[in-house]
Amino acid sequence: MEVARWTPFQELDALERRLNRFFGEAGFPVTALPAADVYETGEEYVVELEVPGFEEKEIAIQVTDHTLCVKGERTEEKEEAEKAYRRRERLEKSFERRFTLPTEADLDGVEADFDNGVLRIHAPKTGAIEPRTIEIGKAS
Repeated sequence: MEVARWTPFQELDALERRLNRFFGEAGFPVTALPAADVYETGEEYVVELEVPGFEEKEIAIQVTDHTLCVKGERTEEKEEAEKAYRRRERLEKSFERRFTLPTEADLDGVEADFDNGVLRIHAPKTGAIEPRTIEIGKAS
């Protein structure tokens, strides 16, 4: 049996997606989040985010206690103030996404690359964690 740590971010992310879908279908504007794919290969876990329009220097990545946080913030363009949008579906000026990395992820080896508006974050796998037997000692 594997014990998984509960984090509210997974539930909040799912709730936000459901609310965005509900309000979007009702015609209300919703805040767009970058689309993400999370997958694993034999050697690593990979998170891919589509962040078109963002530059590499406008994106920050942090890893804390197996939680991967990706933030993006664009500098405002002068012409934005002159536009009166009737519909806006592109990513906002800023976003924040959180992902829980498995316990087998090597947090010290996390690397990222950015190409053509796609951010890829690679977390190598550590060796499988083997269960160990704990001897019970006598109380003094």
